[in-house]
Amino acid sequence: MSAATPATSLRQDATVISLVGFAHGTSHFFHFMIPPLFPWLMAEFGLTFTQVGLAMTVFFIVSSTGQALAGFVVDRFGALRVLVGGITLLSLSGLVLASAQSFAMLLAAAMVAGLGNSVFHPADFTLLNRRVSTHRLGHAFSVHGLSGNLGWAASPVLMIAVAGHWGWRASGVAACLVGLAAGAFLLANRGLLDDARAAVVEPRKERGGVFAFLGVPVVWMCFVFFFFTVMAFGVLQNFAAPIFEKSYGLSLGLATSGLTAYLLGSAAGTGTGGFFASQGERQDAKVALALSVAALCAVGLATGAAPAWGVVTLMGIMGFGAGFSGPSRDMLVRRAATTTFGPAAFGRISGFVYSGIDLGLASAPLVFGPMMDAGRYSQVLWGVAVLQTLAILTALTVGTRSRSGAAS
Repeated sequence: MSAATPATSLRQDATVISLVGFAHGTSHFFHFMIPPLFPWLMAEFGLTFTQVGLAMTVFFIVSSTGQALAGFVVDRFGALRVLVGGITLLSLSGLVLASAQSFAMLLAAAMVAGLGNSVFHPADFTLLNRRVSTHRLGHAFSVHGLSGNLGWAASPVLMIAVAGHWGWRASGVAACLVGLAAGAFLLANRGLLDDARAAVVEPRKERGGVFAFLGVPVVWMCFVFFFFTVMAFGVLQNFAAPIFEKSYGLSLGLATSGLTAYLLGSAAGTGTGGFFASQGERQDAKVALALSVAALCAVGLATGAAPAWGVVTLMGIMGFGAGFSGPSRDMLVRRAATTTFGPAAFGRISGFVYSGIDLGLASAPLVFGPMMDAGRYSQVLWGVAVLQTLAILTALTVGTRSRSGAAS
């Protein structure tokens, strides 16, 4: 079964895109279940930045490993079943967090959440590629990324508000309720998303076997691209507020606003990028241009030349550049998946390539947490700029190889 045909109604496409986007926003909500609670958790358990960062490393290592494997499960049993299972695990992680009595239990909550998070990219992109008309995929990927950014933005607001009024354990319960509500909503609309039959009838005997995609260089390049881009974001996700508080002398509220500006800018960039992603064959050039803007903003922040009042503005522009590249990035990955292996491999290729996201997020606290503890805040920001530059070079390589037929 191939991707939806152009005859598919706009209404059906829009509904599927909205439902998948909603699921993606839920997964991103749980990315930020723990980081906003760092001040409470550090005080409760006597932890350092490196230790609380380790919780997120556990989350993303489990998610990365699980994501690479989840793609095979999606191709075999259907995306909806796997998606609902993932949301159930996310809900459970909220309860584990709420009941944590030690650092070990905090790590257990991160592990359960990471396992739940692992299913979303292979399941989401399989549903979009199977259920949405090809000419609307650019907008579908845009909404998918946008909803993730909105999930990121919503999570700190809810988690901090609940923790401020009722304590950090209540925030874990609130996260659980968010997951349960999301799972119930998807099940209520399962008729539009059920692709189990499509998974069963897909031909699975492919040249080179189900692991043949691992021999395709452009697939690995896409993996590395995700690793660099999202590791840069992982630095900001975990440490932006304390960096700006310490290095620029901002209040905690204003420093946190810098991260909020990045997330909102990324959302705006993702929404805008969807209008350009499907146009032409040079998605790599669009990615490179957008990330160049982001890298220049990171350099401006790292030098300390930016005035304190400009931090929020530069973070917003950086987020816009990073977000704008998202839909074009996803179109590059789709081309790599379909050129050689067709729609039967959507799940496994998406699962492997997008596991680079989780590995990048897992690596960020390990690499930059010790630098934070040592007070080398400007070096952390220089690291963000270097990672974004490496991502630009990787994107250009992916685009060149794809157009030259090297993917096959």
